[in-house]
Amino acid sequence: MENAIEVTGLVTHYGDREILKNISLSIPKGKTTVILGGSGCGKSTLLRHLIGLLKPTGGSILINGKDITGMKESELNEIRKKFGMLFQGAALLNSLSIADNVALPVREHTRLEDSTIQIMVRMKLDLVGLSGFGGFFPSQLSGGMKKRAGIARAMALDPDIIFFDEPSAGLDPVTAAGLDELILNLRNVFKMTVVVVTHELPSVFMIADYVIMLDAGNVIFSGTLDELKASDHPRIKMFLERQAENEIYNPEDYLKIIAGD
Repeated sequence: MENAIEVTGLVTHYGDREILKNISLSIPKGKTTVILGGSGCGKSTLLRHLIGLLKPTGGSILINGKDITGMKESELNEIRKKFGMLFQGAALLNSLSIADNVALPVREHTRLEDSTIQIMVRMKLDLVGLSGFGGFFPSQLSGGMKKRAGIARAMALDPDIIFFDEPSAGLDPVTAAGLDELILNLRNVFKMTVVVVTHELPSVFMIADYVIMLDAGNVIFSGTLDELKASDHPRIKMFLERQAENEIYNPEDYLKIIAGD
């Protein structure tokens, strides 16, 4: 299976604290990969590395065969043109209409005529179920609609890889399920590589082709969804069964668990 992203020996420190501990992983091309884990496990830090917002202490990140860790900002920007990104809060510009938010990356990175850009914007809004909402402003939209508008903007330049940071955060279950269906449709229709950072199990079970699970800065699982469900790793079982941490082990047990015993 061809990989879109390959991470080798990635180490990250915040001051004296080691966040990512010599991790290696692969993200397959054309699939939906979920990076899973509890709060503070390092998954958001990993995402920032994958999109080039953070420089690691050590290791490499190959995206389509190119190591981004040592790139200059100008080189990174060329790579990022092939990325789409949905941030947790959608990160829409409140002073711009939804249509202008979606058009922004196209205007920044192309020299297309405005009439062509408007056609592209309408297509992207229609793709995410927001046809007719181009003239609205972010403050006029619900949380789920803002996320959809953020996806339309992320899709503006037809990326090869699209990243989602906690897409279901703050959404009710019905709206979250609709967003999961949209993510599935994007993968199926455009055959793009989708990377989703989340801790929401219903979303994982619905959208994941491949799962990478982090715990305390380590990769404790990498494989298919069926393999995840069949795993007998204590931390994985605890997470999937929503067991309270302080009810199943003591500090000595924890040392064994993070060592994989």
